[in-house]
Amino acid sequence: MRSGYDGRAMAGEGGGAGGRLGREALAYADALHNLARYLTANESEAEDLVQETYARALRGADGFTPGTNLKAWLFRILRNTFISVYRRQRNDPTVGGLDTVDSGVYAARDDTWLRGKLVAEDIERAMLSLTEDARTVILLDLEGLTEAEAAAVLGCPVGTVKSRLARARAALRQQLSDYAR
Repeated sequence: MRSGYDGRAMAGEGGGAGGRLGREALAYADALHNLARYLTANESEAEDLVQETYARALRGADGFTPGTNLKAWLFRILRNTFISVYRRQRNDPTVGGLDTVDSGVYAARDDTWLRGKLVAEDIERAMLSLTEDARTVILLDLEGLTEAEAAAVLGCPVGTVKSRLARARAALRQQLSDYAR
């Protein structure tokens, strides 16, 4: 579990629906963070997005139907939150700031580490070159959601998910063709 998410705060002090939901929702912190990271392309914004997702999920705990897919429900909240934040910020001239500086310093290590890092960077670059919808459908697929569950998260027909997934996979295959050999 990501260290930035407090299990006690998510679980709530009471034993109500919010507390149970919070405990169950924490199991998906890493999966939510992965999607948020690719949507925002920024570590700090991804963490903020996941926190806002959990806050909204807890506020709306009464709207969740027990026995349904909690993971898909959380992904839907995360995606809707991202869209809301994006719409608010797209015309905001103050977006940016100090979080845009990469503070990571990488020491030289063996060739295997460097090769692995370069491959990971190529994959990330290829993922970030996809449209938001394509990136989202790929990440939902990687998280193990079925096409029907992904359709519920995205709010579109299953056929749309299938075509987006096929086009996104083809684009990734083309961009990463050097690694297919």
